[in-house]
Amino acid sequence: MALSRATKESRLEALRTELAGAESIILVDFKGLDVPRATDLRRKVRDAQGSYRVVKNSLARLALEGTSFEPLAERLAGSTAFAYSSDDPVALAKALIGFGKDAEALTIGAAIVQGQTVEAEGVKGLSELPGKPELQARVLMTLNAPATNLVRLLSAAPRNLLTVLKQAEEKKAKEDG
Repeated sequence: MALSRATKESRLEALRTELAGAESIILVDFKGLDVPRATDLRRKVRDAQGSYRVVKNSLARLALEGTSFEPLAERLAGSTAFAYSSDDPVALAKALIGFGKDAEALTIGAAIVQGQTVEAEGVKGLSELPGKPELQARVLMTLNAPATNLVRLLSAAPRNLLTVLKQAEEKKAKEDG
C-alpha cells in the first residue's frame, strides 16, 4: 500500500515536531527483539519520561535535517529507532542500558545529548551519572547548608549561656546548702 505524498509530508512534520521538543536522542538498534520485548522497552522508556519511535531511515534523515540532531543522520543504518527525551537524558540512558543488560539483541548507538555528540560508550557512562532529581536534591542540600549552620550558631550562644547560668545556680545552691 503506497502512501500519498500528503500523508508522507504530514508524518514528516509530526516527527519534526516531536523531535523539536527533545533535548536528547539516542539511536537504538532493535534488530532481534521480539514484540513482547519491544513493548517492554517502550514501557521502560516511557517510565523514564522519554519516547521511543521506530522510523524509516529515509524519513528520519529528512526529519533530522536542519536540527541540532542532524549529525545522527549519517549513523542511520539498518533497523534503527529513536529514543528521545525532553526532560532527563540520564534517566533515558539508564532505562536503555538497564534494558540492554537483559536483552542482548538491543544495541545502543550514538546519541546527541544537549547538543553534544556521544558515542555508545558515552551513553553507558551517562547512565552511571546521578539522575536529575538526585542532582537537584544535592544542590538544595548545598544551598541549605549555610543557613542551617547559621541557625545552629545563633542558637548555640543562648543555649550555652543558659547552661552556664544553670551551673552557677547549682554551685551557689551547693555552697548555701
